[in-house]
Amino acid sequence: MFKSYEEVMSYCTENGIKMIDFKMIDLNGRWRHLGIPVGRFTPDTLIHGIGFDGSNYGFAPVENSDMVFIPDISTAVFDPFTEVPTLSMIGDIFVIAHPENYRFDQDPRAIAYKAEEYMASTGIADEMRIGPEFEFFVFDNVTYECHPQRAGFTIDAQQAIWNSGNQKCENLGYKIPHKGGYHITPPQDVLYDLRARMCLLMEENNIPVKYHHHEVAGPGQIEIEVEFGGMREMADKTMLAKYLIKNLAFKEGKTATFMPKPLFGEAGSGLHVHIHLFKKGKPIFYDKNGYSGLSKEAMYFIGGLLKHAPSVLAFTNPSTNSYKRLVPGYEAPVSICFATSNRSAVIRIPAYAKAPEHKRFEFRSSDATCNPYLAFSAMLMAGIDGIRNKIDPVKEGFGPYDVNLYTLSPEEQAKIKSLPRNLDEALDALEKDHAFLLEGGVFPKHLIEVWIANKRKESRRVNDIPHPLEFEMYYDL
Repeated sequence: MFKSYEEVMSYCTENGIKMIDFKMIDLNGRWRHLGIPVGRFTPDTLIHGIGFDGSNYGFAPVENSDMVFIPDISTAVFDPFTEVPTLSMIGDIFVIAHPENYRFDQDPRAIAYKAEEYMASTGIADEMRIGPEFEFFVFDNVTYECHPQRAGFTIDAQQAIWNSGNQKCENLGYKIPHKGGYHITPPQDVLYDLRARMCLLMEENNIPVKYHHHEVAGPGQIEIEVEFGGMREMADKTMLAKYLIKNLAFKEGKTATFMPKPLFGEAGSGLHVHIHLFKKGKPIFYDKNGYSGLSKEAMYFIGGLLKHAPSVLAFTNPSTNSYKRLVPGYEAPVSICFATSNRSAVIRIPAYAKAPEHKRFEFRSSDATCNPYLAFSAMLMAGIDGIRNKIDPVKEGFGPYDVNLYTLSPEEQAKIKSLPRNLDEALDALEKDHAFLLEGGVFPKHLIEVWIANKRKESRRVNDIPHPLEFEMYYDL
């Protein structure tokens, strides 16, 4: 938004800004924030930053947890949800050192920056443009608890089919059938206006929207697809989009979640990512004579991404809940393969994207519990490894599979490698296969180690707690 301190202060004066808020991303992908009165924002802030205790952000220990963040004023936006007029911007994390502070190598935003630098250094491309699709649920009520003597959750959505017989309040019918929400219209689609306001709010904050619609799941599933941008830029915008969506829903008395599989039996929510590479402004993924119009570089990128997919999923699908979505029958991929116009494949090549500048493919397994900086960087590093080592996805047995994978015979399905079935399998893969992430010093090895350790703790925590279904299945044995 801004290029100089003077521009920031001029905006603050003209718009009555009283506070400046700084947002830093922690290891798991949550924003943390700290605010200061606008009068304390000085030119020195942009040079020396503001000190904070980095030990609470989940990163690997360093010799000194005292750190500073330096604001990136180009990311500044007006926060529409605060009573006190507030300007918000992202802070980059630095370690305090003498004579000069240095960039914290575990800062996810720094990793995305290094991934882009590494891509340029290879000479393959100088820009990866991506377009994420935001899928999420909007509910009217959510409760959850997990105690030794009682555990469970409840979810409600006005439009859900389970409310068709509700006599406790005014009921006008028009409920959405099970798995019947795709492109449903009002009056069933009670969330249209909220979605429209979300889109307009995103547009106002420089996140151009392609379209929005109700998704497959009947109880309040939404999709908002946005225009393409650079990798790190879109990681920033992913964080901002989630902030805007969740806070607007909250403001209007509803709750939005990007949890991949909050409802059993309904479609889950992914974060599909469309990918293509450019060099000096020219697309390098197009070849009119290639499979589905793709160049050799595009095919090698696909080869690398599919070969490393099990370990990449440790970053793109980093929650235990992620793998409750990646099951057959819900348009979520389970097989490591590619195809044209096939939503059951990990990589889908959109048939409608025909022009050279639009030729691309879509990575369909990822979800929004990821840290977008780490997830997008892992995708890029896997793809670059594929191009550098000429990993041919056809020779590797990844396809193309231009058929519905769920209708293949068991014998044919057995020939196709499967995605990890749970978080532990993805972490096992990452332990064995992460050398491609270390290239160019992009991912620090200690970050990968602490990521695996932290995620294994999460997995153990879930696995150690009795599940309500276990009482139904085993209590009377």
